[in-house]
Amino acid sequence: MGAKRIRMVPVGIGLILAFLPPAAQASDQGESTAPKPPEWVLHAKYAPVVDPANFVSKIDNRYFPLKPGTGFHYQGVKDGSPQSDDMVVTHGVKYVLGIRCTVVRDTVSQHGKPLERTFDWYAQDKQGNVWYMGEDARELKNGRFVRASDSWQAGVKHAKPGVIMREHPRAGDVYRQEYYPPGGALDQAHVVRTTATVRVPAGTFRRVLVTDEWSPVEPQIERKYYVAGIGEIKEQVTAGGHEQFQLVRLGH
Repeated sequence: MGAKRIRMVPVGIGLILAFLPPAAQASDQGESTAPKPPEWVLHAKYAPVVDPANFVSKIDNRYFPLKPGTGFHYQGVKDGSPQSDDMVVTHGVKYVLGIRCTVVRDTVSQHGKPLERTFDWYAQDKQGNVWYMGEDARELKNGRFVRASDSWQAGVKHAKPGVIMREHPRAGDVYRQEYYPPGGALDQAHVVRTTATVRVPAGTFRRVLVTDEWSPVEPQIERKYYVAGIGEIKEQVTAGGHEQFQLVRLGH
């Protein structure tokens, strides 16, 4: 499931971006142009520093807890077609830049058949921030899963890690979630607010964290909703496309 801000509150890193979005293009979904880049996007060099000694083995950030064995089942629609998204926190471990990462498997299906399968790697530092260390993304082509071009791993081919979730997100914060220009992994996030009330099939939640994400490679704005103790409960493209997923079921 899926970075943007105005005020930079560093987490010991320079959270910036040196790429401008491509020119607006016509959307195949009937929109005349892609949305303009938000005012909060970052335009500067990005040079995060990570120290393996500053990381812990457990990911218990309140908005992004990853307990092995937990499964999230989302349902939604993309470009008019019903789809489902199953995210499972595996017991697998991968070391990236010498840092122990939790492996999360994410499978997007349509009509019961998998279309995309991604293995994401996350790690939490001692300050409670959850870092995104890379992903092995696979997409279905000619009946086989092949590696997608936006797959990346921190430390390989100049790819750099980003922060997927702050320990103390505050409205106005902006941060880089991933950085891999060759493959187009350039998401950044903006904290919109922390007090929303949101209803999804899994229930009604209050004090919900709301973020917007933007990438210059795929110029659309995606709004995400997170609940303390659970994680992401909803995501929706609000400009530049037609896509929405909501949490239906959470299992352990």
